Amino acid sequence: MCSNCNYTIHGRQHHFGWDNAFEPAARVAPGSTIEFECHDASAGQLTPASTAADVATLDFGRINPVSGPIFVEGAEPGDALKVTIEAFKPSGFGWTANIPGFGLLADDFKEPALTLWHYDTATMEPAAFGAHGHVPLKPFAGTIGNAPAEPGLHSVVPPRRVGGNLDIRDLSAGTVLYLPVEVAGALFSVGDTHAAQGDGEVCGTAIESRMNTVLTLDLVKGANLKMPRFTTAGPVTRHLDAKGYEVTTGIGTDLMEGAKRAVADMVELLAARYNMNPVDAYMLVSACGDLRISEIVDMPNWVVSFYFPRCVFE
Repeated sequence: MCSNCNYTIHGRQHHFGWDNAFEPAARVAPGSTIEFECHDASAGQLTPASTAADVATLDFGRINPVSGPIFVEGAEPGDALKVTIEAFKPSGFGWTANIPGFGLLADDFKEPALTLWHYDTATMEPAAFGAHGHVPLKPFAGTIGNAPAEPGLHSVVPPRRVGGNLDIRDLSAGTVLYLPVEVAGALFSVGDTHAAQGDGEVCGTAIESRMNTVLTLDLVKGANLKMPRFTTAGPVTRHLDAKGYEVTTGIGTDLMEGAKRAVADMVELLAARYNMNPVDAYMLVSACGDLRISEIVDMPNWVVSFYFPRCVFE
């Protein structure tokens, strides 16, 4: 546990979905540092002994649990919750799955598939993918946010203006995140921790991995944020840049279709080059490849690019 933390939120103190009527797991003063025990996105349904058959039987009522909520004293609608991401304590095990009906290329990959990952929590060296690939690690929390003002229970799957399932890999240690507050106390929760993810999380899952996270919660009064924003402590992609990238593109009038084309072409490229099952290539690029909008002004066509780091195989 964290010796400098004011509170610890245990794994049993979690919930599914967002509801501003949930009872707080703790009430804290602004400036408090808290260690959260976070579950993986499956809430422990997928384990080192799991197979693709277990993906097909997932209980979606237990997907993406978040630890909390935390009532921050003095937080009021119109304020911002300042979340300083102090550290992550990874577990060493993770998984990536193709879940039927979910993901950017769901129409192409309709069968369940599963990749299991094991990594060294002391060195955090790149995690092995098959016999030749290694994926650099960068722990972060995929779901991090406050309760919305709208009453009732809301799904945890879509991101919201108060945060939630943001899946932004740069919300890593050292980053400071600012979240709009819409209810008294903010009612902050965090979970869905990842060991690595590419921008876009294209197959719908990253390297999903149970871990603890240490956060400091503070307030910015009267900030009136419309959406979350954050500040990083330094460069965000250097761990993937050393060997360059393979890049595919999607060009057309629709950004979503362009994204699908760019990812599909990268999956095809990697599957052919490395003699991989296409669904394995799809899960791999979700863990470490990046979707980018390269051009969005030269109407009527836009350019979406997909960057795959060559360091994974070199």
